[in-house]
Amino acid sequence: MSLQCPEFRYVTEEALLEWKSTASGGCFKIQNSVPMDRFVYELCWASIKGDLPVQKCKIALDSVTFSDINSNEGLDSVLADILAHLAQDPSIPGDFRTRLVKLAKWSVDSSLVPQRLLQERCEEDFLWDSDLIKMKAQDLRIKEIRVNTRLLYQQTKFNLLREESEGYAKLVTLLSQSGLDLISDGVSESTISVIKSLIGHFDLDPNRVFDIVLECFELHPNCSIFYNLIPIFPKSNASQILGFKFQYYQRMEVNNPVPLGLYQLAALLVKAGLIDLDSVCVHLLPKDNEAFDHYNTFLTKRLDEVNKIGKINLAATGRDLMEEDKQEAATDLFVALDMENESVVELLPELESNQWLGLLIGFLSVDDWCHAHVLFDRLSHLNPTKHIQICDELLRYIPYITMSYCFFF
Repeated sequence: MSLQCPEFRYVTEEALLEWKSTASGGCFKIQNSVPMDRFVYELCWASIKGDLPVQKCKIALDSVTFSDINSNEGLDSVLADILAHLAQDPSIPGDFRTRLVKLAKWSVDSSLVPQRLLQERCEEDFLWDSDLIKMKAQDLRIKEIRVNTRLLYQQTKFNLLREESEGYAKLVTLLSQSGLDLISDGVSESTISVIKSLIGHFDLDPNRVFDIVLECFELHPNCSIFYNLIPIFPKSNASQILGFKFQYYQRMEVNNPVPLGLYQLAALLVKAGLIDLDSVCVHLLPKDNEAFDHYNTFLTKRLDEVNKIGKINLAATGRDLMEEDKQEAATDLFVALDMENESVVELLPELESNQWLGLLIGFLSVDDWCHAHVLFDRLSHLNPTKHIQICDELLRYIPYITMSYCFFF
């Protein structure tokens, strides 16, 4: 569809006569302010039609005041858009296109439009005709296709079996060397520099490198250098990678429980302020509703068993009384204790499957009572102290509390 010549509202015949007869720096001015987009569009059409010489366009622009002068888009951008729009019309007559090319050259030579804007927005053929590019249009298209292919479609990450493993081997060796926790700050900076060099030299995936750093930190939780290594990676990546680790143990085909080292790793990162507690909790299972329903079912079952102890049927007679006596003998105190021990055993699978409780144990094991208290409040409906492992960690923490109070007083 070809472009139609617009209705001239502001570039009138009287204004064209004044601009043609006015020399550069003339005093002719249009009284009312005009919208920039509409006026520039009409002015370009007047120049393309031959009604106004290209050199007089500067006088026309100086003679008006734009009503949208405070707009975010300047005159250079508007003029570049209009030239690119007009240049896309394939049905424009030859003399019109010749004047359009002259207008584009003049706008660049007069510094009204930066050459870069036209190169970004105009087609290759028009740029070649306007002498705004040094290579032919066909050559520029080929180069553009090659650049887009390299940026968008070239594969830079490969399968681990085909990937260069030397860089990862050097990285693991560097992070696992003995005495790493005793190095000084200068050596720590040197280690960070070496890791960055390995990433650049072997083209290592930064996320995979971060995963290896966290794996080594999990194996060496007392090594302080990792607190300096982790901040060089984006903070959001730490919670995502930890989330992937927790989600791995949530798969149906994985029967192994989450190792304590992973909980301690997450607790150490939260304690050091390297990640947020909420960013880790979103990846944990079970959800609150599922955990509460499971605990309520377990609690109801235990209460029913307790209520049966010592229960007497007053309406029973004869053989029924003999049966009741047998049941009472079977539900004495020692049987009740055995039932309690069985309940403790029944809670072990819950502790292994509930990652919230595992993270709570992780906080207690690294002496982070602040975040442990937050989880205690959140899990209060689940009665986390019913688990022996959590009670043991709390008992281990009591001497620290006692010593702090004694030191305070």
